[in-house]
Amino acid sequence: MPMDPPSRRAILSLLLAAVPFGAAAQGSLLDQGRGLLNQIPGGTAPRSPEASGQGPASSSGAGLSQGEIGSGLKDALKVASQRVVGRVGKTGGYNGDPAIRIPLPAPLQKIQAPLKAVGAGDMLNDLQLKMNQAAEQAAPKALGILTDAASKMTIDDARTILGGPPDAATQYFKRTTSASLTASFRPIVDNSLAGVGAVGAFQAVQAKASGIPLAGQEVQGFNLTDFTVGKALDGLFHYLGEEEAAIRTNPAARTTDLLKKVFG
Repeated sequence: MPMDPPSRRAILSLLLAAVPFGAAAQGSLLDQGRGLLNQIPGGTAPRSPEASGQGPASSSGAGLSQGEIGSGLKDALKVASQRVVGRVGKTGGYNGDPAIRIPLPAPLQKIQAPLKAVGAGDMLNDLQLKMNQAAEQAAPKALGILTDAASKMTIDDARTILGGPPDAATQYFKRTTSASLTASFRPIVDNSLAGVGAVGAFQAVQAKASGIPLAGQEVQGFNLTDFTVGKALDGLFHYLGEEEAAIRTNPAARTTDLLKKVFG
């Protein structure tokens, strides 16, 4: 015979209470949130245990409303955003990190050997440094866009993230912020490339490349700003993915009271 909702809630509370604090091996950070969000058919938020005459609310998250669980997820996304932007939006944030350092574009890599042969190899090294510096200057603008996307997350978005793959939150950010991030980064990168001398360095490379048969043709029409912005966003999403993985599995990464309350 099907259990009524109070019976299911009571069993859920007992199960959650049996999970040791910080025992990530018993389930990911979001596993408990997923169960809480979907425990009542039709998505209805469960009543608090006090309202049901079952005593105080469980500290493991039983009895939290969908709104509280959604707020916990928003906290998680905002915490991840703050960490990532703080990491990449500083001097050396891109250039000093091999995982996200912006490489030379393929057309420039093709002419690297010929330029070195004529004593101009340092020009490309200088250009690559300046591209990474431009990304570092643009990155702080991402924080407002990312936190705004987190604030606008709906209950349906929360269900998708809770029930999705390990990078579901990162994919949510990609869907909802890529266009805004590109629009925001582009003028900053454009100005930064000019300000740090990358435009001049690129023009010097183009001038040198023009004297190299065939190899220099691809360089002439290449858009350095678009390439730099694209790679800057790749680096941003790379570390958002790592932060999401940490929040899902590592209790130490849950740095707000609501995160601890919902997912403790």
